[in-house]
Amino acid sequence: MHLSPVKPKVVVIGAGFGGLGAAIRLAARGFDVTLLEKRDQPGGRAYVYRDDGFTFDGGPTVVTAPILLEELFALAGRRMDEAVELLPVDPFYRVRFHDGRVFDYTGDADRMAEEVRKFEPRDVDGYARFVTEAEKIFKVGFEDLADVPFLHFSDMVRILPQMIRLKSHLSVHALVSKYIRDESVRTVMSFHPLLVGGNPFTTTSIYSLIAFLERKWGVWYARGGTGAIVQALVELFVSLGGSLRCSSEVEEILTEKSARRAKVTGVRLKGGATLPAEIVISNADAPATYKHLIAESARSKWTDARVDKQRYSMSLFVAYFGTKKIYPELAHHSILLGPRYKPLLHDIFEKKILSDDFSLYLHAPTRTDASIAPAGCEAFYVLSPVPHLQSGTDWEAQGEIYRDRIFEYLDATVIPGLRENLVTSRFITPQTFRDELSSVNGAAFSLQPTLSQSAYFRFHNKSEDVDGLYIVGAGTHPGAGMPGVLSSAKVVDRLIADRAGTGNPRDPIAGTHANA
Repeated sequence: MHLSPVKPKVVVIGAGFGGLGAAIRLAARGFDVTLLEKRDQPGGRAYVYRDDGFTFDGGPTVVTAPILLEELFALAGRRMDEAVELLPVDPFYRVRFHDGRVFDYTGDADRMAEEVRKFEPRDVDGYARFVTEAEKIFKVGFEDLADVPFLHFSDMVRILPQMIRLKSHLSVHALVSKYIRDESVRTVMSFHPLLVGGNPFTTTSIYSLIAFLERKWGVWYARGGTGAIVQALVELFVSLGGSLRCSSEVEEILTEKSARRAKVTGVRLKGGATLPAEIVISNADAPATYKHLIAESARSKWTDARVDKQRYSMSLFVAYFGTKKIYPELAHHSILLGPRYKPLLHDIFEKKILSDDFSLYLHAPTRTDASIAPAGCEAFYVLSPVPHLQSGTDWEAQGEIYRDRIFEYLDATVIPGLRENLVTSRFITPQTFRDELSSVNGAAFSLQPTLSQSAYFRFHNKSEDVDGLYIVGAGTHPGAGMPGVLSSAKVVDRLIADRAGTGNPRDPIAGTHANA
């Protein structure tokens, strides 16, 4: 396709981290970029709720791979630490088993060895060997492949020898089990896929790289919450000449017929207004982008039936609450395991039923940053993985009941006196992911990260159906999580730079992961 010498107009749909990352990168290249957000504030899943003096991050709370954020500021000749203060979290996670045993998960090799020793002394050496294996996977899966496109099957064939050598056919739990004897330690070393919407027993072992990614760069919290990162990225985007429009819901990606396939012409907003564009980048849910934003007549590959056949991630129930009491004994991040592990995950991912028991992630950010709650108070976020909406659960009826069950459990275990000290609370359910975030099936992380839905087998970053359409976010390569969606923006930046002839797409403005 021939482009005029003038930089084309770009519309980015969705101001989540993927959309913000893509918008910043293209604005830095001099493109005319308009960023559209359906909700009343940017952030996507990183929405911010404010109630009674408390600030609650709506979505991602674990900040890893800060190098990917630093790259974005470097595009404008700025330093990230001038706009965002990242604070280290230690321990990374406190894992509490149902019987009360605790494992403090950190980035320190000696401390980790001692934690492993408490559970099974014979696993100390196995843990060290697992970390070595995770580093090998990291070097390939993250440094070499996370920010390159997989548009052709030949791209997948090219990396098959590496994937075989790294045992990518195994699940994360199966890989961990090759090195670790104790089932509790196996659980600790294999829970990471849950952070990106995957079942540790079915997620490809490629995602073991997360364990080394955290070891390499640490786990961080932004002062003021993840929303402070979003605000800093918005200000960066605007400083580069970009335009952000909130409360601007896109109802259709407009196309016209061309010689071979449909071609983007712009977008139509709710209310009827249209914005012309030569390039559209969707940070909306990838399955919903095809199913709900593009006319079916313009799609030959991603038909409704094909979208529906994909395997979707679990969803989430998340309660946000504040107390008038501080609980200093809590860690910043806690993982509270219920009486079942593998059977519970089978209920969620395979049987798609809402179980009587649960496992939880508890976020206590006031442990690190007191500014997000009134004096003498504590802000919390508790998350429960639940099946997506194909479970048929009536969340209108079940929401408050489920929240109360979780509060009762917290009151009886790690937050004693919760009920009498509760100041404010709200919650979101899989219906929120469907209705507010336009996520197919209310899935919280789009596609499951199985081997058959990784790299080339995920939604492509460059649309096969519509010329000029690019996709970023959790459903695309390389996957969900803040590092994943920011890397997807890097992939799209390279593809568009190549298309427009604005630079070598394999030599991005801010450098590569490998030389960072």
